[in-house]
Amino acid sequence: MKALRMASGASACGLAKLAGISPSLLSRVERGLVSPSVETLERIADSLRVPVSRLLGDQERRTDFCHVPAGRGLIVDRTGAVADYRYELLGHLLSGNLFAEPYLVTLLPDAEPYVTFQHPGVKFLYFLSGAVTYRYGGKTMSVKAGDSLLFDATASHGIEAVDSGPVSYLSVVLTLRD
Repeated sequence: MKALRMASGASACGLAKLAGISPSLLSRVERGLVSPSVETLERIADSLRVPVSRLLGDQERRTDFCHVPAGRGLIVDRTGAVADYRYELLGHLLSGNLFAEPYLVTLLPDAEPYVTFQHPGVKFLYFLSGAVTYRYGGKTMSVKAGDSLLFDATASHGIEAVDSGPVSYLSVVLTLRD
């Protein structure tokens, strides 16, 4: 309910006034401290211009949305990360059973090839710039800007050689939450 109120741009006091309820009651409802009557739910839903069913939805099954403006991803200092591989987190999901990690990976000038990445999940790579020789298990392939790879990340994988730089790519790892 609070997310819907905030998305509508209404203040708590403004919504309470529109719905004809006290601001303290609205606050307690939003925090899950009281169960409102059906009439109160209808008033709040009408004021938010949404069906009552939107207020009753299971928050465990909510649909998340994440927007990261260009150049504003979170630079992540990953434990055990390979030196001079820069990871910029491009989004996140807070609910559901699918865990997604989208990163913009940039190889800094002193980055060394590294072919022993290995972790649970499925990995998708889309190369934005540069050219590399990529190793997946016992296979190697030449990969350049515009190419993509999709694979089971439990096998050993990584960049075997930088053929031309600078190298940057989108990396998305998908795993199921426990």
